[in-house]
Amino acid sequence: MIGFLLIGEAAGGEFAAGMNLGYYSGTSIQLHAGAYNFTKSIPLSARLSIGYTWLNPGNAADARKIFINDATNGTPEKHGTIRIYQFDLFYPLKIKSIPGAKLYFGPRHARFKGNFKYIGGNEDFDVTSTQWGWGVGMESSLAMNPRLSLLVGGGIEYYAGTKMQGHDTAYSPDGDDVNPRQGYTYDDADAAINQPGFELRLMIGFTYRL
Repeated sequence: MIGFLLIGEAAGGEFAAGMNLGYYSGTSIQLHAGAYNFTKSIPLSARLSIGYTWLNPGNAADARKIFINDATNGTPEKHGTIRIYQFDLFYPLKIKSIPGAKLYFGPRHARFKGNFKYIGGNEDFDVTSTQWGWGVGMESSLAMNPRLSLLVGGGIEYYAGTKMQGHDTAYSPDGDDVNPRQGYTYDDADAAINQPGFELRLMIGFTYRL
């Protein structure tokens, strides 16, 4: 994830705002703001991020069967997005081979939307879901000069399964489905749709200190 941080000194700590680009379920952009070194007894930092990811939403043929009908006509087009909200606490690690290492962890909230369109088949519908999850990872910063540092990091995210809605059909992990297609369950919908589950987050970027 390529990014930058603008950090200014303030009473009680440092504040930051920035933008990241990288991989997070797909091509992703994030805006974030945080407070750093705001406690004297515990060297914690905190960051709030808002992100947007573009991704493959899933199998178009299966999505049509599970949420609409068994028709096969039309040329499929698809695109997907995820809005991601995350809050992280950072704690410094002492690892000789990894300069400026920090462990981060915190809650996640994701809003998935996959659009499936069948040109010539008269079908155009969205599949949506809203999920909560957790993330953990590590970031490392290498000073290039007194102000500029190279940032490298990555982590793993987990989102719990939740209700998926599409057209007039919804599937839930607890089986409380709405107008399900005959023979299909939540597991089928989850396999066909790329809503967040276990996700990899990778980033490389820069920080700039004022």
